[in-house]
Amino acid sequence: MVEDVWSWSAGFDAFVGGFAARFPRVESRRQMRCHVRGLLSEVERKNGWALAEATGQSGPERMQRLLNFYAWDEDGVRDDLRAMVTGVLGDPESGVLIVDETGFLKKGVKSAGVARQYSGTAGRVENSQIGVFLAYASDRGRALVDRELYLPKEWTADRSRCREAGVGDEVGFATKQVLAWRMVERAVDSGVPFAWVTADELYGMDTKFRLWMEGRDIAHVVAVPKSASVVTMWLTKERADGLTAAVPDENWQRLSCGDGVRGPKVSDWTILDIRPLRDSGKGHWLLARRSLSDRADIAYYVCFGPAGTSLAELVRVAGARWAVEECFQTAKNETGLDHYQVRGYRAWYRHVTLSMAAMAYLVITRDAAKKGGPDSRGRQGFL
Repeated sequence: MVEDVWSWSAGFDAFVGGFAARFPRVESRRQMRCHVRGLLSEVERKNGWALAEATGQSGPERMQRLLNFYAWDEDGVRDDLRAMVTGVLGDPESGVLIVDETGFLKKGVKSAGVARQYSGTAGRVENSQIGVFLAYASDRGRALVDRELYLPKEWTADRSRCREAGVGDEVGFATKQVLAWRMVERAVDSGVPFAWVTADELYGMDTKFRLWMEGRDIAHVVAVPKSASVVTMWLTKERADGLTAAVPDENWQRLSCGDGVRGPKVSDWTILDIRPLRDSGKGHWLLARRSLSDRADIAYYVCFGPAGTSLAELVRVAGARWAVEECFQTAKNETGLDHYQVRGYRAWYRHVTLSMAAMAYLVITRDAAKKGGPDSRGRQGFL
């Protein structure tokens, strides 16, 4: 037991030490270590007071200073944790980048980006902040690796309100799709090993986003609404649901897109070639998933990737999107992603980044444990 505690402590110190260069003063480095350790603790609500108590501090002042006043590079920490995660989980042949958003329910009107807007967390329009996230998933695990706070137009049109919340004048309005674009671009430019990008309808219906990925030769499987228009092999435009309506039953295959809490997630799937005017060696497809219990319940995906990609591979990538929901659940339940009590724009990024770092530590530690203890920790370099 003593050896296990020592190994955990040494591994944790090495992990947070990987971010040391992003904190120019020893006080901020020490407080970052306490903050992340508190986020990994068993306290139920991981706000400033709870984190302080969990780490032996008399009050939340130091936790608040870390998020609001200390000088440190939260984007650099993001870059470091992304490199750590992909260094352990990375798979250039099957790794998937997943774009999605989650809501943070808030009271009042002062918190950066807060507005009455649809929140998937609540399932309705609520007073909330919306964070757009990028997750990385492979057979070895999944973790959040990037984040952006969405600012509605009512915010960016009111510069005095922005300044009060710490939003710089250089920060203009950006759609959620543009925020996703930026995160995927950062992942590409930093050399993240991945094979596919996947996202839900909100992002898949943005033609500019899809065309940008094609231009960067980024293979993707993105959801689109049934009303989406696609170019058929006969150079006509058809609705997605109109094309699949003519598919005979024998052309639907029963496949699992991954395991859920109740076992394999099985549906009927079919694939259609689209867009005949395409680059040699590339393929464009319309992928459809039909519910086993309700044949009228069909989801659609526009796909781009290497010619000859199998239906099974496209189905795997489509199913990988659910990994980001598991990431949100883990981060909110275990590392306090939504437990913050800050209002400022930069403070939001700082708290969320440290929560993601704590989650990354859990993912990396669990991966090391699967490989068999101390020797595997040594091979990871920081565990």
